[in-house]
Amino acid sequence: MGAEANQLIRALETEPVTSIRLNTKLDVLTFDCDTDEVPWHIDGYYLSERPSFTLDPLFHAGCYYVQEASSMFIQQALEQYVDTSSIILDLCAAPGGKSTLISEYLGRDGLLVSNEVVRQRVFILSENIQKWGNGNTVVTHNTAEEFGEKCKHLFDCILVDAPCSGEGMFRKDEQARSEWSLRAVKQCAERQRSILMDVWDALKPGGILLYSTCTFNEEENEKNVEWLAETLGADVLPLDYDPDWGIVEGSCGYHFYPHKVKGEGFYLCVLRKRDDEMLDQAKIKAPKKDTPMQHPEYLPVMRSWLQHPDDWAIRYSDRFATAYPMKFKEIIDWFSTQLTCISTGFGLGEERGRGIAPQHSLCMTKDFRPEAFPTVALTYDQALAYLRTEALALANVPLGLVLLTYEGVPLGFAKNVGNRLNNLYPNEWRIRHL
Repeated sequence: MGAEANQLIRALETEPVTSIRLNTKLDVLTFDCDTDEVPWHIDGYYLSERPSFTLDPLFHAGCYYVQEASSMFIQQALEQYVDTSSIILDLCAAPGGKSTLISEYLGRDGLLVSNEVVRQRVFILSENIQKWGNGNTVVTHNTAEEFGEKCKHLFDCILVDAPCSGEGMFRKDEQARSEWSLRAVKQCAERQRSILMDVWDALKPGGILLYSTCTFNEEENEKNVEWLAETLGADVLPLDYDPDWGIVEGSCGYHFYPHKVKGEGFYLCVLRKRDDEMLDQAKIKAPKKDTPMQHPEYLPVMRSWLQHPDDWAIRYSDRFATAYPMKFKEIIDWFSTQLTCISTGFGLGEERGRGIAPQHSLCMTKDFRPEAFPTVALTYDQALAYLRTEALALANVPLGLVLLTYEGVPLGFAKNVGNRLNNLYPNEWRIRHL
């Protein structure tokens, strides 16, 4: 065993590094510990201690994402090869770290389809996307094969963060160590090739594929990339990076090793699909008509809740209204007929009784206009009680619906009915354990 292997093994016995990526909802760090910048992402920070994120109301408000630092390197690939006006598919997206990063990179210009094939994981993905607050994301629950068949030559960029043997998580996850075997590596490599083959037709000729794993071995990394390039027709692209970052360049792609970088094990390779003749591109045909609202008089009310109401199309289903980017209305309407969509954009309003009430995801979105509602600022203890969906006893609260904030950031809604304050925080998102 070489000296470098010994260094890697020793690094795997140390404590994992804690890192977060800041949302534009928050412009300053609020942690009571030392911080340092992640060099390859402008909004990434290392924390010298791991706080109890569950007990931070700003975490629940989507002000930052707890993301492994190495995986933030995807930002460099996006900046160097992907236009912000792109339509991107994150194929294996849960729990949502890379999707929220891509969503932030695209901003108002592009569209992200964030997909998760495992049913139990797709809802935490949707929750994290909603909390992040960008309305430029469609969350789906489909297979790679379904994308390849239904969305031919549709995406400018596809991220395949492939299910893998998890070697790069050995420091963080004891289960990853216990489940590892050479057989598992072989099975993972075969599964990764199957996923890549199935989704390949969904990428435009000339489009960018980002292939990543949290493994060290060649079977799941370089050999799969070489197979993809030769079999499916792609060119491996170089990435510019600072040599001081400690990244190791392989025969194709880039490795992050815990003894060389401040982060966990990670591999990333960027490929461009060869620009052959485009055939059988998916034909986008939106539904002929949107479902009309039973009470169209609520539309001006809901639009008044948004900073830029003209930027959003509003779809109505049953008694719920959803807002999604007007720029991509046709293709999102088409997605809703072709794919299993968990969410499109963000929930806007819900008809209740004789009126319209905002959905919780409205106050999470960055285009929300807080001044549309009476606002009540909560203390730290009150905020935690609210996030546990407990009853609140607050003085001097206006009757009716109110917006509750913490440190100036929206947490959610409550309704003062006179003799009590109804807690409207989503029950499925509540803090269960302290």
